[in-house]
Amino acid sequence: MDKAPKRKVDILVLSDIHLGTYGCHAKELLHYLKSVKPKTVILNGDIIDIWQFSKRYWPKSHMKVVKHLMGWMSKGIKIYYIPGNHDEMLRKFTGWKLGSLRIVNKVVLELDNEEKAWFFHGDVFDVTMQHSKWLAKLGAVGYDTLILINRFVNFISEKIFNRGKISLSKKIKNSVKSAVKFINSFENTAADIGISNQYQYVVCGHIHHPEMREIKTEEGKIMYLNSGDWIENLTSLEYNNGEWKIYRFDPSEMAESNLKEDDDLNDHQIFDNLLEEFNLMKQS
Repeated sequence: MDKAPKRKVDILVLSDIHLGTYGCHAKELLHYLKSVKPKTVILNGDIIDIWQFSKRYWPKSHMKVVKHLMGWMSKGIKIYYIPGNHDEMLRKFTGWKLGSLRIVNKVVLELDNEEKAWFFHGDVFDVTMQHSKWLAKLGAVGYDTLILINRFVNFISEKIFNRGKISLSKKIKNSVKSAVKFINSFENTAADIGISNQYQYVVCGHIHHPEMREIKTEEGKIMYLNSGDWIENLTSLEYNNGEWKIYRFDPSEMAESNLKEDDDLNDHQIFDNLLEEFNLMKQS
């Protein structure tokens, strides 16, 4: 069977993948990555969850995502890695370059019609991250536990009661007014700073809430975009032919044959190297 042609994308934005956690949908992400051919890739934070990184849990599908991104790098595809709070240790390497890969704190790209887009993760707006990092880390563990419980609930819902999947964390977020208020505050703060710098787009991650909307203030207007995550929403941002869109993964598109390809790189060797690097980062 002939492989479907890959979709060309000018800019691909991914964030909050959280490789190394139970909640990460690495197989679905790998399937998506194999379906596109980007010119520029923005990895907008929390790609590998160094907070919870452990050799006890690192499935082959997670390694295949890393190897696929490395394959893009070997092909000269420009990749910007913007560390988030879960991979903040990489901020020590800001300015580091390897081939087409750059580690940066933020990126400003000029798009069509001389419009500018500002990319950054967004945890700088999080008061919890700034003043109670231990509490944020505890919340990350709790979130991962909730995802495990959610998977069990969905298994019962689908297999026994023949009902669809539900998202416990989404229900909690949508029902707690403070969570909704935080999201709105985050988006408005990002928009205000973007407008003050005369950008036309501000592109974030961090809050796991995919969004694309115009925000107007007394100072001007800006298009706010958030790439969502690969824990619950399975979303990314794509810019092509002068237009942005939110990509939402459809589970029905999964093709197991695409996940059985052999790669030249050795899984164990790459993993051991990653583990050694992350342990060194934690100690420094």
